[in-house]
Amino acid sequence: MQRMTSEEAASLVRTGDSVLISGSGAGHAVPEALLAALGQRFRTEHAPRDLTSISVVGIGDRVCLGADHLAQAGLIKRAISGALIDSPGLLKMAADDLIEAYTLPQGVLSQLMREMAGGRPGLITKTGLHTFIDPRQRGGRQSPRTEEQLVELMHLDGEEWLRFKPFPIDIAFLRGTTADEDGNVTMEQEAVLGEMLAMAQATRRAGGVVVVQVKRMARAGTLPPKQVKIPGILVDFVVVEPEQRQTYATYYDPSYSGELRVPVDEIKPIPFGPRKVIVRRAAMELYPSAICNLGAGVSTGLSTVAAEEGLLDAVVLTNEQGLIGGAPITGRDSGGAQNFAAMIEQTSQFDFYDGGGLDLAFLSFAEVDAKGNVNISRFGDKIVGVGGFVNISQNAKRVIFSGTFTAGGLDVRWNDGRATIHKEGRHRKFVGALEQISYHAAFAHERGNSALFVTERAVFRVGAAGLELIEIAPGIDLERDVFGQMAFRTPIAPDLREMDVRIFGAGLMGLGEDMSRKARRYRSERVAQWSRTHA
Repeated sequence: MQRMTSEEAASLVRTGDSVLISGSGAGHAVPEALLAALGQRFRTEHAPRDLTSISVVGIGDRVCLGADHLAQAGLIKRAISGALIDSPGLLKMAADDLIEAYTLPQGVLSQLMREMAGGRPGLITKTGLHTFIDPRQRGGRQSPRTEEQLVELMHLDGEEWLRFKPFPIDIAFLRGTTADEDGNVTMEQEAVLGEMLAMAQATRRAGGVVVVQVKRMARAGTLPPKQVKIPGILVDFVVVEPEQRQTYATYYDPSYSGELRVPVDEIKPIPFGPRKVIVRRAAMELYPSAICNLGAGVSTGLSTVAAEEGLLDAVVLTNEQGLIGGAPITGRDSGGAQNFAAMIEQTSQFDFYDGGGLDLAFLSFAEVDAKGNVNISRFGDKIVGVGGFVNISQNAKRVIFSGTFTAGGLDVRWNDGRATIHKEGRHRKFVGALEQISYHAAFAHERGNSALFVTERAVFRVGAAGLELIEIAPGIDLERDVFGQMAFRTPIAPDLREMDVRIFGAGLMGLGEDMSRKARRYRSERVAQWSRTHA
C-alpha cells in the first residue's frame, strides 16, 4: 500500500476508464476529496476524457457535490447508478442526451458487485421484471444515445429471470475511517457500510486499482482485526483527508455510527401538516414485531411518528443501506439511522429484502395509474432513478405507498378534524398513463403481495382489478376532491369508511395502546393456532 494525495489519485485515472465510486446519497461514505480532485484535474488539463462512472446509489448534495464533480462535457461518457436525482449536473446531461445513462435498481447493483468479485456471469434475479428495467421496456436506459443493453431476459426452468451483465472496472474510489500502514481499512465513524469489500474485490479481479480515502492513519498491527472492512491485500493507495465529513450535512454525529444512543425525545417530530397526516395513517398499518423498510420521501417521517408514539421497540424499522432497528434518519441525512440494533453491508440487506424478509414497506409514490402501477423514476426531463424501490416494492409482503393526492402548491388545512382544500396542487398524481413503470401491481399481486395507497384525503387498496377506494377523510367531497382530481374513476369499496379522526388532531394518536391491543390479539391467535395444530 502506498499513501498519496487526492490530486495524485486523480492522476491515476486514464481516458476511457470505468470508475467505481462508493457511498450513498448525501455524503454517506462518499470519497468526496477524490471526486473533487478528479473534477479539478479535468478543468485544468482537459483530461481524462470519456469516463464511465458507476455508483450503486445516487451520490451528491443535489447542488454540486458528489458525482456532480464529473458533470463536465467531455469528462464523462456514461453514468450507471441507482439514481441521478442527487446529481443535477449528470441528470441534465442525461436529459439533454449528452451522456449515456442507466438507472438500475440499487439492490441489483449492490449484489452485482459481489457477483463480479467472484467472476460469475452477472446477477440473475427477478428484480425488475415488468418494470422499465425489463429489456422488453427500456432496460434501465435513460437517454436516447444509450444503446448497449446491460440487462438480458432469460428463461430458467420455465420461469422468467433477468441477467444483469458485469462491466469492466479500471479504478475504484472507496472510503473508510482509518487505514493502517499495511492498508487495512476500518469504518468505525461511517454512517453506512455499503459494499466496500465487494467493490474492492471486484476491482482487484478486473485488474483495476483500489484507492481508499480515509480520515486518519494508524500504525501497522494496531487496528482491531474484526473491525477491518477492507483488508490491506485489496488496497493499492490510501488518501488521508483529515476534514472528511460523515455526511454532507453533518460533520460527525456519533449516534449515526452507532457509538452512542440518543434519548428518544431528541428524535424531532415532524410538524403537523399533510406529511404528518399521511405518515400517521401509514403508521396505523404497523403491527407487533413487523420488519419494515422506510423508503425515501414522505415515508421517512414514519420513524419520527413511531418514536413520538412510543412504537420504536414494538417494530423493527430498517433501510436498504443496511441499518436494522432504531429510527432511520429523515431530511438531508436520510440513509442513516440512530439507535439501531445492527449495521450490515448493503448487499446482505438486499439479500434479505429479495428473499421476502420484509413484512411491510413504506414507500413514496409520484404517479399511479388505475391498475395500481407506480412511476417514481422519470417525469419528462426529470430523471430520478429508482434507488432500492424496485427490490423493496416487488418483494415486500405488503407495501404502503404514501404521498399527497396532488403535487405542486397543494394547500390543505384541518379544523376540528375536518379537511378543507384551499388550493389544489398543479400536478395530478393519479394519471391515465405512466411514463415509466417502477412498480408493476399485477406482478406483485400474482406473487401474493398486497399494496395500499395512503394520501391526506383518501386511501386505496390494490386488488386483482386495480385500485379501489376504501377510506375518505372527514370534510372531503368525494366527487370534487377525489374523483375530480383523478384521470380515472376507481371502484368504491362497499364498506367505504372515514379515515380515523385521530390522524387529524395535533396531539398524540395513542398508537401505543393500539399496538398493545394488536399484540394481545396476536398472542391469542398464536395460542389458538398452536392448540389446533396440537389437538
